[in-house]
Amino acid sequence: MKIEIINKELKLDVSGFLGVAANKNYAGTAFALMDKMWPVIKAKGLKHKGLNIWIYEANEKVFAGVELEDTSITDTGLEQKTILLPRYAYYKHIGSYSQLKQAGDNMRNEIQKMGLKARLPYIEIYGHWTNDESKLETEMLMAVE
Repeated sequence: MKIEIINKELKLDVSGFLGVAANKNYAGTAFALMDKMWPVIKAKGLKHKGLNIWIYEANEKVFAGVELEDTSITDTGLEQKTILLPRYAYYKHIGSYSQLKQAGDNMRNEIQKMGLKARLPYIEIYGHWTNDESKLETEMLMAVE
């Protein structure tokens, strides 16, 4: 696993919805939030960058959203979240989404081996869909200190 430590601030402005993952069902919660988000985006004709972003936070909170092209629009019907990561670990997972949990665990272990501490938020940015699961791309970002 090749993890890159990025020492440049990352800012993400994400529009979507926040929920709590009951029984730690993060994927089910995030999919339900996306199912709520996409009809709002389509109904309002909001232009976006096209990548689903899941943000994992403390207390089993998960935010599912997208980056809008015009961040000055305020009356979207969506919740807004700004994430600032001064330093973070980056890994691009290529393969099935079913392997993401293990990839995240491996990433945390590698970060610890580097003498760093992973902390929340943890972010997954999903690349464009393909039916070939071996080619799915997910960018994984973990705040580190």
